[in-house]
Parts: sequence; C-alpha cells; structure tokens
Amino acid sequence: MTHSYTVNGITCNGCVAKVKSKLLMHPDVMAAEVILEGQKAVIAMQRHLSLNELQEAIGKDTKYKISEDVSDHTHRSMEGDTAKSWIATYKPLLIITAFITGVSALTSSGSFHIGMNHFMASFFLVFSFFKLLDLKGFASSYRMYDLLAMKVPAYGYVYPFIELGLGLSYLLGLNPFITNWITVIVMGFSSIGVIQSVLNKQKIRCACLGAVFNLPMTTVTIIEDLVMVAMAGTMLL
Repeated sequence: MTHSYTVNGITCNGCVAKVKSKLLMHPDVMAAEVILEGQKAVIAMQRHLSLNELQEAIGKDTKYKISEDVSDHTHRSMEGDTAKSWIATYKPLLIITAFITGVSALTSSGSFHIGMNHFMASFFLVFSFFKLLDLKGFASSYRMYDLLAMKVPAYGYVYPFIELGLGLSYLLGLNPFITNWITVIVMGFSSIGVIQSVLNKQKIRCACLGAVFNLPMTTVTIIEDLVMVAMAGTMLL
C-alpha cells in the first residue's frame, strides 16, 4: 500500500535525504520519496503504519513532524491491484500497445525495418504524451525507482521530453544511428532501476504511462524497456 503524508520541518535537500533515509530504515517501509516542494512524503509499506510508528522512525526528538496529507482525501493503495486479473490491471497498456502495433503494421508497406521504425516513433510519442499530461505527477512517481531521477529530481521533468524527441526523430528519420544509440542508452539505463525495484519487491507505481494510470511495477515494465532496447539494437545492425 502507498500513502501520502505531510512532513513539516523539511527545508532543504539535506532534510529530504535525512528523512528519507530514516524512513527506509523501517523494516515495513518498501519505498519512500520525500519531496521538498510542499513538504510531502509518499511511502510504500508492507502493512499500514500508524503516524506514531512513522514519527518514531523519523525520530521523536526532531524538528520533522509527520502528519496526514490533508490534500489527499483518498490514500492511494495498491492492494486492489493484486485482486484484479492480469489483463484488467494492464488493460490500458495492452490496448495502447496493440494500437501502436496495428498502426505500425498497416503503415510498414510489408517492410519489417519500416514497421519497427514506425513502432518506435509511435511508442515514444504516445508514452511521452501520457507523461506530459501530468508532468509533476510523473516526475514524483519516476524518482521512486529511477536511479538518476533519485539523485537529480529534475531528470524526472526532462525524461518525457527525451521520449518526445526520440519519437520525433524516428518519425522524421533524423540520424537513425544516433537516435538508436540514444534509445539503447536511455532505455537500458532506465531498466536498471526497474529491475532493482522488481527484485526488491517494491510495490510502487509504474510511471511508464505517467500518472494517468495506476499500473504496478512488475516484470511487464522490465520487458517493455528491454524490448525497446532490443529493437533499437536490431535497427543499429
């Protein structure tokens, strides 16, 4: 389950790092993201932790005080995801992937290479579109697991534009060699954080479709990233 809280007293990145490290030391906290702007904390936990338990994790004798996030009237829980079937859970992703695949096949003129190029263009354009619908929400979710976004939060705001640029590059045929290499590097690096999150069994939201859909982070996300790396690598050959 994932809940959002307010943490009063965080005034700098040092405070953010300190509170986050304290929360992650709790055995029932699987993931935690502390956000300086708005003094927020989004915590994924194995069981519901009371405010008193969370405050003890941060420290009783500290300036940091945790409380319910009054702006979040309905705590986001991912428990419901496990009750849904696999198809129901990933319905938005399956429909979008099927749509992209169908359009790519219809416009490929029978050429496998052209079909892959159209698929890559459509993939990046569509996925960046959903991320840009709620850029702040995507950046918040993305830095829960992406290694670079954890260190440099601004990268979460830049990443959708990288995907948009890649989509336009594939669509317009701009320097395929460089475009494919960038895809391999960007998607390959992104998959590292995804793989770590899945192996650590962190129950966090996948940000592949931005903050519009509540998709859980599973091996499906790993496959998605690695397929794009494989396709870009194939086009390089």
